[in-house]
Amino acid sequence: MTQNMADVASSPGEDEPTWRQRAVERSTRAAKLRAEQRVQRFLDAAQAVITDKGTTDFTVQEVVERSSQSLRSFYQHFDGKHELLLALFEDALRRTTVQIAAAAGAKTDPVDALRTAVELLFELSRPDPGAHRPLFTEFAPRLMLSHPAEVRRAHAPLLDLLTALTAAVADGGQLRRGLQPRRIAALTMETVMFTAQTSGAPYPGDLEGATARPVTAAEVWDFIAHGITATD
Repeated sequence: MTQNMADVASSPGEDEPTWRQRAVERSTRAAKLRAEQRVQRFLDAAQAVITDKGTTDFTVQEVVERSSQSLRSFYQHFDGKHELLLALFEDALRRTTVQIAAAAGAKTDPVDALRTAVELLFELSRPDPGAHRPLFTEFAPRLMLSHPAEVRRAHAPLLDLLTALTAAVADGGQLRRGLQPRRIAALTMETVMFTAQTSGAPYPGDLEGATARPVTAAEVWDFIAHGITATD
């Protein structure tokens, strides 16, 4: 009898009135929503500061003031500037993935869908100080070296999307035999984003002034789809 009473006492939630459970759930949801709103205000403020300055060289205090929130609130959600940048980087990739998925989903032909995804990813990854799409040309390379695991996680939704689109091309018999969709998707993602982020910048061996003619999205797609060898 004593043991049974102890068991009941150890799990009060099972016997709590339903009104109490609903009240707690509503309170938890409300607190979570407020936290999400505060985080988003910090992200929006950071993006605005980056856009104004054209660089990620800013201080936490600048973001706090721009968000009209407190420094204490900032450190309740982020360990520091680096974690804020990681969050903003991941949020940017998530938004980009959603936008690309919508555009590619409007195409019925698998190859057209993949081409749409590749060309849009290229355009969204190009440096544009006036655009609200922070893929951080200056920050991303450092991030890949210092936090590779976080970078992989941030890119996962985009890679999953490109893998699905590449697999659809394979299912339609339009992918070269022997190629693995996920591996090809990873190579495609890296090629497109690196090319876009460095397009127009000088590089070793640019003896003919190729950067005077920035690479276009169509050129990138043509390279990915057809490579450099002649075919019948």
